[in-house]
Amino acid sequence: PMGSERMEMRKRQMSTTLETPGTAQAQHSTGNRGSNACCFCWCCCCSCSCLTVRNQDEERARRTSHELQAEGIPNCEESPAPTLEEVNAWAQSFDKLMLTPAGRNAFREFLRTEFSEENMLFWMACEELKQESNKSVIEEKARLIYEDYISILSPKEVSLDSRVREVINRNMLEPSQHTFDDAQLQIYTLMHRDSYPRFMNSAIYKDLLRSLSEKSIEA
Repeated sequence: PMGSERMEMRKRQMSTTLETPGTAQAQHSTGNRGSNACCFCWCCCCSCSCLTVRNQDEERARRTSHELQAEGIPNCEESPAPTLEEVNAWAQSFDKLMLTPAGRNAFREFLRTEFSEENMLFWMACEELKQESNKSVIEEKARLIYEDYISILSPKEVSLDSRVREVINRNMLEPSQHTFDDAQLQIYTLMHRDSYPRFMNSAIYKDLLRSLSEKSIEA
């Protein structure tokens, strides 16, 4: 969806601004205004009665983020080093890239440079949820995924359109392994259309391909 892609573009522009010297202080100031804004308007109203509730929600969102990390979404998936054949296959289709742990790791490394790693983390969390069969575990993991990637208060919120958010909110009344299927597909499509072409032209991919090619020639 174009709305999601525009949000990703804005996020990358913001990331670039953060890296520009002299803008960090201004960015911090803007962030403070956002966190102190009343939930009914965009003006600063530090005495607003909803501020306490908002701060509590933000703290809970940060806490659940750490909880989800502790529960086993790894910093990097375990996988053998990719072969030259595998790395060449990544250029054939996004599906082939996402099929292997080595491909996901390389793509995730690239997403981290664009400050959009949450897209892969969300996709991985959804895949993990699909493997669960215990009802209580499903409900708990669904809650953590919602708070970490769907909630507007989360620093790792993914870009979803209003229709998908409505579907998720209905599904959360009785969570299942497929609560986030529509959202997972939308994020997969977004990564495919928006990030994958840049990954194929990135130094991360080209350096890996060159290194494996040189080793192949030496062998």
